[in-house]
Amino acid sequence: MRIGFDAKRAFMNSSGLGNYSRTLIGSLLDNFPGHEYVAFTPAITNNLGNELTATGKLKVVLPPKLLSGLLSSWWRSSMISEDISAQHLDIFHGLSNELPKHIPFSTKKVVTIHDLIFLRHPEWYPFIDRNIYYKKFRYACKNADVVVTVSEQTRQDVFHYFNTAEEKVKVIYQSCSDHFFQCEPGNVLMEFKADKKLPEKYILYVGTIEERKNLFTLVQALVHVEGISLVVIGSKKKYFEKVKAFIDSNGLQERIIFPAATSARELKHYYQAAAAFVYPSRYEGFGIPVIEALSSRVPVITSDTPALKEAGGPGTIYIHPDDAVTLATKLNQVLQDSTLREKMISDGLIHVKQFHSKETSAQMMKLYNSIHP
Repeated sequence: MRIGFDAKRAFMNSSGLGNYSRTLIGSLLDNFPGHEYVAFTPAITNNLGNELTATGKLKVVLPPKLLSGLLSSWWRSSMISEDISAQHLDIFHGLSNELPKHIPFSTKKVVTIHDLIFLRHPEWYPFIDRNIYYKKFRYACKNADVVVTVSEQTRQDVFHYFNTAEEKVKVIYQSCSDHFFQCEPGNVLMEFKADKKLPEKYILYVGTIEERKNLFTLVQALVHVEGISLVVIGSKKKYFEKVKAFIDSNGLQERIIFPAATSARELKHYYQAAAAFVYPSRYEGFGIPVIEALSSRVPVITSDTPALKEAGGPGTIYIHPDDAVTLATKLNQVLQDSTLREKMISDGLIHVKQFHSKETSAQMMKLYNSIHP
């Protein structure tokens, strides 16, 4: 087969949808080298996707120079159909909620819908953005031959908001990079903590610092958890001002660490050196940081929302995202009870096997084969 991807995020986004795109494309290249793969992107920024192009197995298509800059979005939504036709694709996969218009009839169309949070919680999104997302997502779900969702929760949302036929929507879970599954020796982690001037024990949070991700509840809980620091990795939105005000008013400045930008290798070390991972998000389409933590052999506490329960499995502890008191109680239990910690880690490793890239890419290839003419 000749398979094409809307790979904008793989080459232009360093996290989130970018990680999904790079992991999926990379695992398909590694595990199913007998096919031909083509990535379409408006540009390549900050050397993202180098590991994909370095394989020599992926053809990259960029817009004509006349359509660079602002016009590249027009190419991606409409003019790209000419390039898709020229590549004689069997399948085109929109990896980030969208499909371009006028894809040739002979090419089967797949789209991955990651979440419909903008419809579930419109208060978190500007009016204009919501309308743009709605039109793009609805078009993609209507015109795709198959809609892939990264969780059962998002699958149900697609049914609810777009009235998409059930048989058309398939759940294929998102994976994380394989290096999270590779356990680092204790001495390497000790050297890492020394190099980064990290405390011997710390709690880890990974995620954008915004209202939906709800770092505030974790910071509130920290007041009731003694003798341990919190490491926060994520970009800061306006919501950070609320978090910072609480930190300052409660004298927590010395206990909360905000590292500078981290590499993928460093992120793995931050996870594996942590005593616990906490993710009190109010709503997720899936929750990839939970998968990264479980595969890194770290006990996880997260919110009792449907998608996060799918990601976390039976070994994870769940709390209401706004219940800081219960979160503090559970954190103290995890930090003080070594038997509980080991049980959570072992259960997590069993659960997380289904999210390994070999498994998820095999499911995706099976889907491609099922619709290949």
